[in-house]
Amino acid sequence: MPTEYPSYMALHERGELTERASALEALLAPCVACPHKCRVDRLKEEIARCYAGSLPIVSSYTLHHGEEPLLSGERGAGNIFFGNCNMRCVYCQNHLISQNWRVERSNTVTAERLAGIMLELQSRGAHNIGLVSPSHFVPQIVKALSIAAARGLKLPLIYNTNAYDSLEVLRLLDGIIDIYLPDIKYSDNEMGYRFSKVKDYPSIARAAIKEMHRQVGRDFIVGEDATLKRGIIVRHLVLPNDAAGSEASLQWIRNELGPDTALSIMAQYYPAHKASEIPLLSRKVGPREYERVVEAVEKLGFTNGWVQQSESAEYYCPDFENREEPFKRHT
Repeated sequence: MPTEYPSYMALHERGELTERASALEALLAPCVACPHKCRVDRLKEEIARCYAGSLPIVSSYTLHHGEEPLLSGERGAGNIFFGNCNMRCVYCQNHLISQNWRVERSNTVTAERLAGIMLELQSRGAHNIGLVSPSHFVPQIVKALSIAAARGLKLPLIYNTNAYDSLEVLRLLDGIIDIYLPDIKYSDNEMGYRFSKVKDYPSIARAAIKEMHRQVGRDFIVGEDATLKRGIIVRHLVLPNDAAGSEASLQWIRNELGPDTALSIMAQYYPAHKASEIPLLSRKVGPREYERVVEAVEKLGFTNGWVQQSESAEYYCPDFENREEPFKRHT
């Protein structure tokens, strides 16, 4: 990877970034941009399962200081929060923007405006551009990126995803994304459907994460500013009553990606959105429940990453009623 600029600049200089954008846009009509394969024509504003049409939805963008230290650095990650989602997690902490499509459709932007947001975050000192919940807008994002790159964008891109991603799309992102930040939510199909309304989550997410790892996993590059420039960090949110099947997911990561894979084990669950009505999910994670997952990380020999403190459930609660500074209470 060239050290003087992020990897997508090489594609831009060869004129290939716009070609990738066109190839991705073709996946919108009929839409097969994510594993749901809705097959509607989003370019004609036919609405897919994610309630999204031809334009991206930007619900919020900000300098975020609450990501992993290698991502937030001193100045913050330049996070762009995309509206709507291709999953329906009943406990989603971002549900005000992920599952509120009647409101979020008013936040559509053009590719030119999205490019401008990327450049604005760069001018404000962001260490990177964090694409949060991007799966259903990848074609639009890459189109905006081609504009931003031509105008001087030079920050690494973070693909912050639930991992319910299309392999075809991910392969077209090879050489564009510098840092992959996938969740691995469940190890059981039933839990994935029961709590997030998606089929075959474990097999789809695992295949997606393997592809992400193939692209960047051997190059964990940290820059002079002590922030990550290239690599993969796999996140796992611990759920109460082991609804996530945590140890099985950790075992899979150990076997398939290796014990040097960077993990981020999160304790920040709280019963947001509809979770308070569901007995298995209606409380925070107990200290001993979380400790057992941390012990599994140690037992399996993982050597890189982060674990949160148990009080994270209070600290990382976003407030998307305040779109300009949804994490203001934490700064």
